[in-house]
Amino acid sequence: MVPLKRRKVVPPHTGNTGTGCSEEKASIKFPRVVLFLVERKMGASRRTFLSQLGRRKGFQVEELFSQSVTHVVSENNCGDEVRKWLDSQLRAQDQKPVHLLDISWYTESMRAGHPVEILERHRLQVHFQNDEAKAVVFSVPSYACQRRTTLDNHNTILTDALSLLAEKAELSEEDGRGVAFRRAAAVLKCLPQPVTNMMQLRGLPCLGEHSFRVIKDILENGTSSEVESTQQSERYKALKVLTGIFGVGAKTADRWIRAGIHNLRQLQTSGQTLNQAQRAGLQHYDDLNLPVTKAEADAIGEIVEEAVVSVLPDAQITLIGGFRRGKLTGHDVDLLITHPDEGKEVGLMPKVVSWLQSKGFLLYQKTTINSYLESEEGPRRPSSNMDRFERCFSIFKLQKKVEAAQPETQAENGIQHHKSGCRLWRAVRVDLVVSPISQFAFALLGWTGSKLFERELRRWAGHEKAMSLGSHALYDNRQSRYLRATSEEEIFAHLGLEYIPPSERNA
Repeated sequence: MVPLKRRKVVPPHTGNTGTGCSEEKASIKFPRVVLFLVERKMGASRRTFLSQLGRRKGFQVEELFSQSVTHVVSENNCGDEVRKWLDSQLRAQDQKPVHLLDISWYTESMRAGHPVEILERHRLQVHFQNDEAKAVVFSVPSYACQRRTTLDNHNTILTDALSLLAEKAELSEEDGRGVAFRRAAAVLKCLPQPVTNMMQLRGLPCLGEHSFRVIKDILENGTSSEVESTQQSERYKALKVLTGIFGVGAKTADRWIRAGIHNLRQLQTSGQTLNQAQRAGLQHYDDLNLPVTKAEADAIGEIVEEAVVSVLPDAQITLIGGFRRGKLTGHDVDLLITHPDEGKEVGLMPKVVSWLQSKGFLLYQKTTINSYLESEEGPRRPSSNMDRFERCFSIFKLQKKVEAAQPETQAENGIQHHKSGCRLWRAVRVDLVVSPISQFAFALLGWTGSKLFERELRRWAGHEKAMSLGSHALYDNRQSRYLRATSEEEIFAHLGLEYIPPSERNA
């Protein structure tokens, strides 16, 4: 049950009608009917409009709830929710009987020009029960890799808020706080129905005190004050804009902000030295911050496949990342390349990049070599969480379908592009990864995501199984040996986990 937002109670002796206008008071035609419109689920602008409409027709509509109110009008709230909110405003012994009415009574009264008869269909039904008895309590496993999380999410208002606070923490390089919010959001994402009561969260893992406060705020008030404050923060908005540049991380963005740079135009005129990736990212900023569709990802996959098989027949190309999990849009395209014969993939990437460049498909590219070495003592902890495959970070020039081409517009952040005619291509971020076939299953698992699902898999391996899992291999620290696998199913079996398909890894 979702309590409604608390409102200040105005003592009846003040005589405050909430209109603030003596002329409006004088025009009241129905003094025995005092209305109060509940804002929650109605919205502030609609409530204001309906209140003004009622006053123009001679109704007394209070802005603040008080003991003088005789009719409470609500839209899309159940009677239990409204009754609980009323109980929170006045002590039970102070309350006078009030009519709890659906918005239909109000609109019919507006059309009639007077209060219409209250029929049964106008009344909000109240079946008030004890919250604890009504609450459906959820139970989920502790690790995200034990849970099935589809793209369907019954708690988006809660998970979006927690994800935004996680992003804020990550942009401020508070990684621990960011992970905590991500884990809390992941728990809510897997629940089979919406959370309406804080008691439903009893015993759930990964929900810390901070996350509880945010959830409680939203359930009671319809929004989180902390989230709203973050969204209005100039620093947060600047970090979002600057880290939206390809090749720019949180540290670089923070340094620029401390130098007084908060948007793209200021960056352009600042004299800051940009590397090649950042220059390309700034040049193609608008395109790279547009969602990439599944159709565009498939089109790029076909081009890369043509490039790969032209230099290495029988090679295999797999679309990975969010698209493999069933997402219809993403921020980039990830493709995993391998060959059934171990070693045939060596030296493939430069040839593929050369082919793509010769056809005019690459606006920018940077290739890294494979630096992974398997040690008899087991995998050493890398200096970062990045894997060490041969990779190409690129910006692709993707031709648009002629009928879908749209005129260019001026960018909001001050970057001007072609403003006349139709540009028949767009820039898309593309990552190409080459894996030996012996490591392919691990690479496929590691690159499918989601990011938190992969983090939880590694945490499970280390904490529960004394194993080291990466995108290259799985090592059993107790047995001091590598555990080989040719499929994702085998990796899950090694870890003692039920296999979860890609479409249910959206933690």
